[in-house]
Amino acid sequence: MSSSGDIEALIEMMARLPGLGPRSARRAVLQMIRKKELMLIPLADLMHHVGASVRDCVECGNIGSSTICDICANEKRATGEICVVEDVADLWALERSGVFRGRYHVLGGTLSALDAVGPDELRIPKLIQRVQDEAVSEVILALNATVDGQTTAHYIADQLEGRVRLTSLAQGVPIGGELDYLDDGTITAALRARKDL
Repeated sequence: MSSSGDIEALIEMMARLPGLGPRSARRAVLQMIRKKELMLIPLADLMHHVGASVRDCVECGNIGSSTICDICANEKRATGEICVVEDVADLWALERSGVFRGRYHVLGGTLSALDAVGPDELRIPKLIQRVQDEAVSEVILALNATVDGQTTAHYIADQLEGRVRLTSLAQGVPIGGELDYLDDGTITAALRARKDL
């Protein structure tokens, strides 16, 4: 492959990343090439290192450089609370908030009859096992407010009913949100989840 062919292949590979289309990928690659010593070479080295060392946590499904992630290894996080999320990006979003101090469980997706994704294709059996084996007092279902997310939440709630306290994230009007700009589903959820003042 020629050097320009290599560059085009890199652009095509970058364009596959979420949020980057062909034009954005081309700009990013050109910027990295212009600053080869500062960006391209260190990025390539780091990607090689991460590719060789990244692992799924055997406990929760998070990703890191060891078989047990930093969250699961932290004894201070053994609060008895497990927050269930669909994927690692959701875990990272919750961690950015800095509010939740328990542990997580990454399902790896949601139940979907159309895509032939059942409980055994997800980490639901592992979650049920964790509830049995660990001193879990609460399972927080932090799944997306989609049909598949809610179906998955109901399935997990049925499996764990009577074993542990089950809660879910509140849904409704976001902070700073204006009613006029919200969709009907958000307004409906907000009305159903109203609370006393």
